[in-house]
Amino acid sequence: MIEAKDLKKLFKSRGKAVEALKGISFTAEDGEIFGLLGPNGAGKTTTLRILSTMLTPTSGTAVVEGHDILKEPDEIRRKIGFLSTETGLYDRLTPDDTLKFFGKLAGMESSDISKRADYLFDRLDLKKDRKRLISGFSSGMKQKVSIARALVHDPSVIVFDEPTNGLDVLTAKTVTDFLKEMRNEGKTVIISTHILSVVEKICDRFVIIDTGRIVAEGTLAELLEKYSATELEDVFFKLVPERRDA
Repeated sequence: MIEAKDLKKLFKSRGKAVEALKGISFTAEDGEIFGLLGPNGAGKTTTLRILSTMLTPTSGTAVVEGHDILKEPDEIRRKIGFLSTETGLYDRLTPDDTLKFFGKLAGMESSDISKRADYLFDRLDLKKDRKRLISGFSSGMKQKVSIARALVHDPSVIVFDEPTNGLDVLTAKTVTDFLKEMRNEGKTVIISTHILSVVEKICDRFVIIDTGRIVAEGTLAELLEKYSATELEDVFFKLVPERRDA
């Protein structure tokens, strides 16, 4: 379970303080996919980076699997699988090499890494490419390797930032099906996305974030009823104003 408690984050930009998060609170339960939906710059990535202990909040805190992000960051890192929008892969390695390297960093035995790699490469349709250099991979294949890397230590909490961004339809379905499978195993899965259809298809509950604030929270059915809408798009544009560059 993940519980965010009044998260606030200030950044300095050109000598001025920019408020990226303005009091974000929510709970993501075990055995569900919880979504953060919002436009670019809404605060989704900042929230996930705080939950994964990559950023420290200016104020507020969060509890991940019973551990406070400020007091027990090392415990959280052992339990969490974090996927960034930047793959950060080493082009001169193969998928096999990548999982061996990051599995060792997680303190895993070689035999356990091998078993886990077999499972992940099979599930993500990477078996035939596991010995190839990553430098020759498409963006979709690199995303799948990044997902395997994030999951090599079999974490109980999955935190994925824009997991389907830029993927073709088939690769995106492979990823979303795998997310649903992990939810069904009882894991806590939290994702960010700006793609409405992803939320509609896989999220059990979600929040809509805009300019660092949560403007709505609930299930799809609850929000459609609350805002007298037939589609999530209608709800979204009622709550998130269209912005045009000046």
